[in-house]
Amino acid sequence: MFKLGFLAALCFLMLAAPLFAAGRAMTVDDLLAVKGVADPQLSPDGSMVVYVVSELDRSTEKTNSSLWIVPASGGEPKRLTTTLGTNNQPRWSPDGKTIAFVSNRSGSSQVWLLPVNGGEPRQVTKLPVDVSGPLWSPRGDKIAFTAEVYPGQTPDQTAAKDKEKESAKSKVRTYDRLMIRHWNAWDESKRSHLFVADVETGEARDLTPKLDVNTPPAPFGGSSDYAWSHDGSELAFTAEPIHDHAWSTNTDIWAVPAEGGEPRNLTESSKGADGQPAYSPDGRWLAYVSQARAGFEADQWVLKVLDRTSGKAHELTKELDRPVLAFAWGSKPDEMVAVIDDTGTEPIVALNVRPDAPAKVRRLVTSGVQSGLMVDAKAGKMVFTRHNASAPAEVFIANSDGSRLTPLTHHNAQLLAPLDLPKLEGFSFQGADGDEVHGWVMKPPGYEAGKKYPVAFLIHGGPQGAWHDEWHARWNYQMFAAPGYALVAINPRGSTGYGQKFTDQISQDWTGKVYDDLMKGLDHALKTYDFLDGKRMAALGGSYGGFMVNWIAGHSDRFKALVSHAGVFELTSMYGTTEELWFPEWEYGGPPWEKPEHYRDRSPAAFAANFKTPTLVIHGALDFRVPDAQGLGMFTTLQRRGVPSRYVWFPDEGHWITKPANRIVWWNEVHAWLAKYL
Repeated sequence: MFKLGFLAALCFLMLAAPLFAAGRAMTVDDLLAVKGVADPQLSPDGSMVVYVVSELDRSTEKTNSSLWIVPASGGEPKRLTTTLGTNNQPRWSPDGKTIAFVSNRSGSSQVWLLPVNGGEPRQVTKLPVDVSGPLWSPRGDKIAFTAEVYPGQTPDQTAAKDKEKESAKSKVRTYDRLMIRHWNAWDESKRSHLFVADVETGEARDLTPKLDVNTPPAPFGGSSDYAWSHDGSELAFTAEPIHDHAWSTNTDIWAVPAEGGEPRNLTESSKGADGQPAYSPDGRWLAYVSQARAGFEADQWVLKVLDRTSGKAHELTKELDRPVLAFAWGSKPDEMVAVIDDTGTEPIVALNVRPDAPAKVRRLVTSGVQSGLMVDAKAGKMVFTRHNASAPAEVFIANSDGSRLTPLTHHNAQLLAPLDLPKLEGFSFQGADGDEVHGWVMKPPGYEAGKKYPVAFLIHGGPQGAWHDEWHARWNYQMFAAPGYALVAINPRGSTGYGQKFTDQISQDWTGKVYDDLMKGLDHALKTYDFLDGKRMAALGGSYGGFMVNWIAGHSDRFKALVSHAGVFELTSMYGTTEELWFPEWEYGGPPWEKPEHYRDRSPAAFAANFKTPTLVIHGALDFRVPDAQGLGMFTTLQRRGVPSRYVWFPDEGHWITKPANRIVWWNEVHAWLAKYL
């Protein structure tokens, strides 16, 4: 039997191999057709999973999201909502009979309730402003959510003021303090506040009416930044103070009575960032993630628990030396389950935590990237989305110990079937200090042994970021490789997931050892992988990666072409026009009047006399993190130097290119530039 089974399997592989090899490369149309699968939520009895599927309508250029449900034991998913538009953020009622979700079917984003056993959704909130992030109270009689209002004003007053501003003939803006804009939006003086609504009547109360804070922090916070206590008596929430906002990374955990009252700051003594509060099932502890160092966005997120009786906080994961990205209380009183950033992956681990002892770590789900983690202690299950460089996200379920890992959805299977999607391969080499540094390589689609391929050398942003084995909606590995390029992507010092010491080593040294790491990594890859053509290479990067591409332009001629997206060109002018001043002050050691030599000597602009390599410069007009004058300055200098160059400017985009039509242009421009020079 063994021999017959082995021969049968071998014959299958021999037959299948040519079919896989004949798969075509991915196109931008394929990328835009990928369905976004996210936010899985396990029902209270552990039998069903509701989740969100987002899909682009190419005829309208709008993304529609809908709710789907699938048995936790496996089976055919069923679509729950058919109304076009926004239908997302599903949350089960405590009795499992109703799903709360956010929909814009009434003309604005409001909370709706969907009976699981059939029936039409019922609108709960009817505010004149958009709402987000519904969370049920433990008794199921209230729902918490957030909405933007002017501090001290009701939603009705906010809507009236917005209408007045809209009809005003003058659109002048006046400001008395920073920050006046953030990422891609101007400050309109509104703040995101925490509300609670009665499930039956829809009557809503602002729990933070007088606080000049954002709950959750803007612009990337969500419903994981607030939580109900086990008995429903209070809510904990993350608040981002507006005072000194431009030069502070401080966020705190606050608590407020569910019926309203004076909020109290639980982590006032912490000057770094605190977030993601979660009460323990017995109510004794309040867990949260925390960064110790003020003014530094990439300090390691550690897990803490606050004793609600004594008010004393205990740090649990310092010895882990990996950022905790998300967490949930586990199936045991002294256990938590967390997603961490680790060596180019985001695995799920179990943390056996006790306030009086270091955390012990058990790896439950490894490889790729896991997100949207939810744990059901009673059912002994956890659900999450899982993806990697050759497979977009789908919903997975596993036992709480990581066993029986099973995909529940296959929304993109038909799309992927005809595609040749190479896998990322990891490698290590000796970096600038002789220490171990990690990188990735990817063969092109249609790879043929013995053939050499042009190289796309990718440089990540941050600078405290990392290339992960992930499916990225924008900087997608498959799209870079599609025209027949091999990829090399290095995680040099400054990258996250390799220990905090490694991450710290880029601050105040953007151009030294990190540059050496990148070049040593590329040299190692060229020596190790014979399919890489070292004579035909291009370097591409965005944000800090764009800065490094600009730096390379003045320090190396080994590349045939460069692509600089949202890259910093001149550090002093960057300081005066960016929004989060704590960032350059930490990264460059202070403001430019205190560290003029640092800002001068590490600016790519200072080395413009060496620019020779053809460079594609891309920028968005609404990029307030790295203002578009940086890209224009780079392009102007290249033109004046007589270097072949092209400037692609998007008037309706920010730091990232997100609109479908613009994404098509972006990829066409990048591919055309690489084709011209490689």
